[in-house]
Amino acid sequence: MASTNQGPRRIGQWVYLKPECIEEYKKCHAVVWPEILEQIKDSNVCDYSIYLSMIPRPILFASFKYVGNSFDEDMARMAANPKVQEWWRMTDGMQESPVENAVGSRDGPGWWGQMEEVFYME
Repeated sequence: MASTNQGPRRIGQWVYLKPECIEEYKKCHAVVWPEILEQIKDSNVCDYSIYLSMIPRPILFASFKYVGNSFDEDMARMAANPKVQEWWRMTDGMQESPVENAVGSRDGPGWWGQMEEVFYME
C-alpha cells in the first residue's frame, strides 16, 4: 500500500483468488477469528467488505473506510500482530498478487492492488 498518513477515507483494493481455493476462502471468512476482527477495528478500519467476481478469473475486491489519522501507523500496528500474521499467511496462500515483486501481506510493496476512487455518492 502506498505510504500516506492522510486522515479518513475510503479504500478499494483487489487481488486474484486461486480457483481451487474459492470454497476454502469463503469458509474462513464466514468465521473470521475474533482477534482479527478486533485488530481491524482497533486499526481504525470499518465498513469492510470483500466481494468475489468470477470474470474473467476469480478476483477479490475489498472496500473499507479508514477513519483514523495515521494510516501508516495503524497498518504497521496491524502487521505487527502475530495473529494477523498467521491469518495473512493462510489467506495469502489462497491468493495471487497483481503487484509486481509482492511477497505477502506483511512485507514488500503491498499484496493487494490499489484502486483509485473515481466516483462516490453518500
